[in-house]
Amino acid sequence: MTRPASPAFPIDPLLPEIRASLAVHPRLVLEAPPGAGKTTQVPPALLDEPWLAGRRIVMLEPRRVAARAAAGFMARQRGEAAGETVGYRIRFENKVSSATRIEVVTEGILTRMLQDDPMLESVGALLFDEFHERHLSADLGLALALDVQAGLREDLRIVVMSATLDGERLAKFLDAPRLSSAGRSYPVAVSHFPARREEALEHQTRRAIEQALTQHPGDVLVFLPGQREIARTQAALDNSDATRVADVLTLHGELPVEQQSRVLQPDPDGHRRVVLATNVAESSVTLPGVRVVIDSGLAREPRYDPNSGFARLDVVNIAQASADQRAGRAGRVAEGVALRLWPESQRLEPQRRPEIAQVELAGLALELAAWGDANLRFVDTPPGGALAAARELLQRLGALDGAVITALGRRMLALGTHPRLAAMLLAPRDATEQALACDLAALLEARDALRPGPGRQRSDALAERWQALAAFRNGRVAPEASRSSLAALDQAAKQWRRRLRLDAPPPREAPAHLLGDLLLHAFPDRIARQHPGDPYRYQLANGRSAKLFDESALYGEPWIVISELRDDPRDARVLRGAPLDEQRLRREFPGRFVTEDRVIWDAAVRGIAAVRETRYDRIVIDSRPLAKPDPSRYADALVDAVRQLGLQALPWTESLAQWRARVRCLRAWMPELAQGDAALPDLSDTALLASLDAWLKPALTGKTRLDALDEQDLGEALRSTLDWSMRQKIDALAPTRITVPSGMERRIEYGFDDETDAPVAPVLAVKLQELFGLADTPRIADGRVPLTLHLLSPGGKPLQITQDLKGFWDRTYPEVKKEMKGRYPKHPWPDDPWSATATHRAKPRGT
Repeated sequence: MTRPASPAFPIDPLLPEIRASLAVHPRLVLEAPPGAGKTTQVPPALLDEPWLAGRRIVMLEPRRVAARAAAGFMARQRGEAAGETVGYRIRFENKVSSATRIEVVTEGILTRMLQDDPMLESVGALLFDEFHERHLSADLGLALALDVQAGLREDLRIVVMSATLDGERLAKFLDAPRLSSAGRSYPVAVSHFPARREEALEHQTRRAIEQALTQHPGDVLVFLPGQREIARTQAALDNSDATRVADVLTLHGELPVEQQSRVLQPDPDGHRRVVLATNVAESSVTLPGVRVVIDSGLAREPRYDPNSGFARLDVVNIAQASADQRAGRAGRVAEGVALRLWPESQRLEPQRRPEIAQVELAGLALELAAWGDANLRFVDTPPGGALAAARELLQRLGALDGAVITALGRRMLALGTHPRLAAMLLAPRDATEQALACDLAALLEARDALRPGPGRQRSDALAERWQALAAFRNGRVAPEASRSSLAALDQAAKQWRRRLRLDAPPPREAPAHLLGDLLLHAFPDRIARQHPGDPYRYQLANGRSAKLFDESALYGEPWIVISELRDDPRDARVLRGAPLDEQRLRREFPGRFVTEDRVIWDAAVRGIAAVRETRYDRIVIDSRPLAKPDPSRYADALVDAVRQLGLQALPWTESLAQWRARVRCLRAWMPELAQGDAALPDLSDTALLASLDAWLKPALTGKTRLDALDEQDLGEALRSTLDWSMRQKIDALAPTRITVPSGMERRIEYGFDDETDAPVAPVLAVKLQELFGLADTPRIADGRVPLTLHLLSPGGKPLQITQDLKGFWDRTYPEVKKEMKGRYPKHPWPDDPWSATATHRAKPRGT
């Protein structure tokens, strides 16, 4: 078969350099703007390289549309169909064969490949395309690939490709060469298209489209945040003149393949086109004929939603780099125009924030546990707090035993979804319950299909959503339900049943508590019991509490599981949930029901109480006073009191607070003292509260009241980890007092700013006359830190604050002397402070 002639791409002249670099170095950072050809020209250019040795090239694409399009384009260049030399694998679709040498995959698939076969013996190169999008799975995939390359496969090539990214920083992180390609672009005139007062986005967009079609040639590409906005804009255009002169098409990840292909090819009859697209069109695919870009400045991106416990797609402002990239789409074939639908005065963030910094990390934590090494090299380190919370959740779900992944955890990981959903999908006992769990997974992942009526509160009963879905399957749509949303839910549930190889149909009926019985496996931390004194309030298994709305459909239920919770420092609210059967909860999790004797701190009476408690996790089911508590448990209760009341409840004296500040300052000024076995302890509030059991509990042993701890006990507790030599070193490097030229000892005051986590400059307050003859500012911490001098008048009033004593004598002292000599005539004010004798006294009488 004769191959079609390949068009020339801007990246073509760089291909020899790319090959040469990879021949001698296993990593490469490649920067190329959209349209340069990096996605479709680089993989084929590497097929015959000796280091590849006939193995496959796997290229990661962040979006399914782009993966399909890139594989199809490369296949057509070779005169083949997708699935021969070039193939792709995406969710629910596989076009590869034994002959495939270039495999385009989406991000989650690469992670599964690496987890299942870390050696990747049949793969010679991993290419990360559009890395600037900074999806969590791409960051994880790169971290895993680097670990494989470092420990198992030194010959594995890793290429990170991006259109808009800090290439210098990435190249330094990877210790890799960096190559840049020019793009093919023409000038683009950028202007801002103002919205009218209280104008909806779809109407502003329609006006912009009408103007573009009237005043400018070529096709129009419109960037909108998601399918909902695309549908609204499409409806607004139905009655517009725009549809008479142009075909209106849509482009997003959920479109059927045939419709996607139609958008990505030129119109066969040469008709003008208006393409309403999500940010899938930003960098991953090329649309022919576009001369005008209309940019809403918005995108749907994952954000952690604490209400649901999942990452949800929220509409957010795009970054400036994305705005520039979108505008560049108008300059591919000729000069173009970009109309921005936000005010010119609005400033955008320069770069897109990585997902790893802003989404929930349970999935990442489970992947790391499965890998067996949490210390991978990430471009941006996962936030420690979010990762710790994720591991705690995984332990509740049964996916982790300590830090080790369990057999259930591996089954959950294989489902390729959020661990909460995976735990619920794997929990049912029979096919009917499993089919119901598939429905629940679809409901939890999607936006609400029910719209509240005018003046009504949105219902908090998850059962109402499932009942609307069941009715839809029987041909009925409730007035408050969205038909399209229910159809999408039904389709998502079918996909879950296919993935689980489940033939059973979804049930037609289900008692409300059965939904809760399944949900409790997804939300073990949000199992809740009605408060005995307030029927609207519930105590949660994680120790928090939440309240129902006044018109709650869940009112009166003794036990519920909460799928959505609006967190609020004053009063958390139940947004969505379902009742559960307590007997089933006891059967499913018998080990979480415990009865034990406890000595606890009672904040209400600010004293110790001894009780016998029956609990489910942290839900107190029954509590009765205990006549003879175990004295050995008092120390635990007192430590708990400090956790609740804070460190200020301890008997701090001024000298002890100063000693603590001295230690904290030395750790900052002399980092070497914070390392090693004999290091200075971390005495920050966070560190002390986290280690109360280690340093404070021994000092509280044998005490029955918190005020029985005195300042001497507290001081010894704080110093307990320091040997005699280190205590001496603290006194030498950060002394409490210093001898000044007058022969007197004066106090040094230390401080630490907890907001900035930085030391405050140490202060020496001293009368000016006591420093006569001293040329240089005194220093501490082995000469590293100058004291801040508060130079005082004979009456103790501040005259000058400085760290430059020499400069004070040279420049400021003459003015001070002139002003102060008449006010304090009995004290010395020599013309030459350098040679004068320092003194803390007035002049002798008669002089």
